[in-house]
Amino acid sequence: MSKRDYYEILGVDRNATEAEIKKAYRRLAMKHHPDRNPDNKESEEQFKEAKEAYDILSDAKKRSAYDQFGHAGVDPGMSSGPGGGHGGGFGDIFDSVFGDIFGNAARGGERVYRGADLRYDLDLSLEDAVTGSSIKIRVPKHVECSACGGSGARRGTSPVVCQTCNGLGQVRMQQGFFSVQQTCPQCRGSGKTVKDPCPSCRGVGRVRDTKTISVKIPAGVDTGDRIRLAGEGEAGEHSGPAGDLYVHIVVNDHAIFEREGTHLHCDVPISFVTATLGGDLEIPTLDGKVKLKIPPETQSGKMFRLRGKGVGSVRTSSRGDLFCRVVVETPVHLTRKQKDLLIEFEKSMQDDLTKHSPRATSWLDGVKKFFEKMTS
Repeated sequence: MSKRDYYEILGVDRNATEAEIKKAYRRLAMKHHPDRNPDNKESEEQFKEAKEAYDILSDAKKRSAYDQFGHAGVDPGMSSGPGGGHGGGFGDIFDSVFGDIFGNAARGGERVYRGADLRYDLDLSLEDAVTGSSIKIRVPKHVECSACGGSGARRGTSPVVCQTCNGLGQVRMQQGFFSVQQTCPQCRGSGKTVKDPCPSCRGVGRVRDTKTISVKIPAGVDTGDRIRLAGEGEAGEHSGPAGDLYVHIVVNDHAIFEREGTHLHCDVPISFVTATLGGDLEIPTLDGKVKLKIPPETQSGKMFRLRGKGVGSVRTSSRGDLFCRVVVETPVHLTRKQKDLLIEFEKSMQDDLTKHSPRATSWLDGVKKFFEKMTS
């Protein structure tokens, strides 16, 4: 047993409250834990000292004896043997200080465990993702047994204190300075056993079921977004709190639009005549149809921007744009007369090709110069 003053080891004064003592120990234990300081003998000793000091000062009777008589008033042999006692071994300290890290707690003397979180992948149409909606989903999961209220015991009975661990949920063996502790094999850590199991859940306290849940989809969600529904995950063990349900959004491909953040893109096919002479087109948007004016001599691939016709952001009030790329469609399945007209039209263009097809003329000039360089 360390001969240093326990209050000095934890860095608290003699009037420190139980909460202050626990906080001081937690800080030192996290700092000097062997897992964080492998092969560091000094940290290991400081960790042992802090554990010993907390063991004494966190127990009202031991602390009173220590305050009156110092180290002489504290019996070093108070650690318990297997399965019982009030010695406050290594496992007890970490259960009380760090138990919340592992999602368990004590409720009415019984150790309870938080239920697991669940994931649900929700496929949405682009329209539902953009406008938002309320969708019902069916989630298979464990729910609290209604027959026994989650206790696992037949109605009219209750779980009893485990005789193996005396309700601690842990059994401990003393090996010199250290206490080796493990989960009680009889009650599996709950601290209680069920003598007359519930016939509906067979003593587990949970049953498998499918629950229908309404999910409110905010406007503007996109693939990769996640919606958290608190308490809609797996039911906890021994009436512990339920986990959460995380709904992962997957927006399906659309027949017309492609989404890029808050912007939408689409290809708009136009005829050769419309591209040449210009005209008005009806363009679909998520808000309805709008007119798009195509100027004369529009080239294939030209992009038109319709502001505010994209998608609203789920995080801000801004809304993206719709980008329309026109694609000049080559006529197909022509009649002989139509082909003759095109041939006649093509011949009429040859007199001044530079004027009527400047891009083609420029490209042909470039090709000509390229081959001249190769042959020179």
